[in-house]
Amino acid sequence: MMDESLSIRPGDLDDINTIGFLAQQIWPETYGEIITTEQLQYMLNLFYSPASLRRQMLDDKHQFLIVEEGEEPIGFAAWSGTAEPGVFKLHKLYVLPGRQGKGLGRGMLQYIYQVIRPQGARTLLLNVNRWNKARQFYERMGFAVIKEEDVPIGRGYFMNDYVMEVSVPV
Repeated sequence: MMDESLSIRPGDLDDINTIGFLAQQIWPETYGEIITTEQLQYMLNLFYSPASLRRQMLDDKHQFLIVEEGEEPIGFAAWSGTAEPGVFKLHKLYVLPGRQGKGLGRGMLQYIYQVIRPQGARTLLLNVNRWNKARQFYERMGFAVIKEEDVPIGRGYFMNDYVMEVSVPV
């Protein structure tokens, strides 16, 4: 269960630098042994540059949340609807190393369910790197692997992912 000093709030354009900063702290530990340093830096720039985050928020209609302990941001998530009615996609869910394993991920998922349920959500999809230990977290949260995919992201790099899904709890 989440501690009372923790809070989850919507993220917006004013949080772009915070989200980018958190990603810079989280990604090297999360992906450092999975992908090359060059791919890591390429992907951080591709997904977390201010211009990219702005595009995700405004053009792609990704909704963000920020988890804070007191005033300190310690995690974030992002999701959006898809072209298929009732199907939503979780794009990001990250917590600072050292803050993981304390219910923050579960709390963020519950927050997202509360937001998407009134929008008719039935299913939440996500992609997770096939070698990322987060897969076990998602399985504990009820997600199941439905397929594997290799997503080209430019410069000859691929995201080697599992696609997972869960029925949105009522």
